Amino acid sequence: MRVSTGRATQSDSRMFTVVVEAFGMGKQRQAERRFTVPLALLQGLMQTIARQGGRISAVLSGDASPPETSPPAPAAPQTTPPTKPAAVSHADVPVNLYKPKAPFMGTVVENYGLVGEGAIGRVNHITFDLKGGDPQLHYVEGQSIGIIPDGTDANGKPNKLRLYSIASTRHGDNLEGHTVSLCVRQLQYEKDGETINGVCSTFLCDIEPGAKVKITGPVGKEMLLPEDEEANVIMLATGTGIAPMRTYLRRMFEPAEREKNGWTFRGKAWLFMGSPTTANLLYDADFEHYQAQFPDNFRYTKAISREQQNAKGGRMYIQDRVSENAEEIFAWIENPKTHVYMCGLRGMEPGIDEAMGVAAAAKGLDWSELRPQLKKADRWHVETY
Repeated sequence: MRVSTGRATQSDSRMFTVVVEAFGMGKQRQAERRFTVPLALLQGLMQTIARQGGRISAVLSGDASPPETSPPAPAAPQTTPPTKPAAVSHADVPVNLYKPKAPFMGTVVENYGLVGEGAIGRVNHITFDLKGGDPQLHYVEGQSIGIIPDGTDANGKPNKLRLYSIASTRHGDNLEGHTVSLCVRQLQYEKDGETINGVCSTFLCDIEPGAKVKITGPVGKEMLLPEDEEANVIMLATGTGIAPMRTYLRRMFEPAEREKNGWTFRGKAWLFMGSPTTANLLYDADFEHYQAQFPDNFRYTKAISREQQNAKGGRMYIQDRVSENAEEIFAWIENPKTHVYMCGLRGMEPGIDEAMGVAAAAKGLDWSELRPQLKKADRWHVETY
């Protein structure tokens, strides 16, 4: 059975209830089950049911009855997921507690390099103490803060703020709830034969513990994690775009963090990380540890462009890893509990879109139509620069 997901713009929000027999595990397989999904996901749902040996006895237009669950992706079986993924309540997310005209003065706690010997460029992990603010500067995973570097610009005016994705959970690296950490790459470029250093990135990479820094924010609601403990999360990151992904993974898999936040992740997480060299992989040891400790919940796939080759013999980029795993990625996306997060250089987007487009076409879907639908459903999250 095939249902078109074509250009019916007025019907994209319609819901369908699929009645299924012999689907699931144990007692579930013996009972009739009902799944309610939007039109955009109906075809994928029926394909998933067919692959897992279920029998579709009816497809009902509209929310014909209270839905049971949305089916799990084949690689991530679940038992009681809600029909619609639970999202963070945006009303409860702190925004602009401190503004440029009245920033918070944070204190540098530590500043150390993240890349290994032979790496390209310079990347530092920098932590600031947030104690003493009124109000307290707090944040949630996926947000950013602004930094106003000391000094003036070429016109003699105070330097403008730069935004950086937060790399620590709301509890901070020390779990005491009053620090924030950033992952900063020093910007350098050539102009007229001269090496130019980025103003704010150099200021941060050079800063010493004990120094005071003007901090604004937090800002951002695009990259927030769902509150559903059984959600599935696909993460696509390059370079310092790993910062928000680190916050998600610490929240999901750090034992002390899990105990403190009262939120126990039981879904599936898959990180695709792009890097020019092995020495440039950021927080690599942590992610390898999570994969070893939680093999049923976390996968870690690397694309190291100057050391690995793709199927065509060229450099291995993150979009090549997406292409290699496109069928399984789409199986995850067909599950309405799955969220996709992308963070890094803006140049990564076209390659990812091309890879997803090919995978979608293989299933008879149009990625240019499906992606906006995922975005509208708050399941496709992008922060590039």
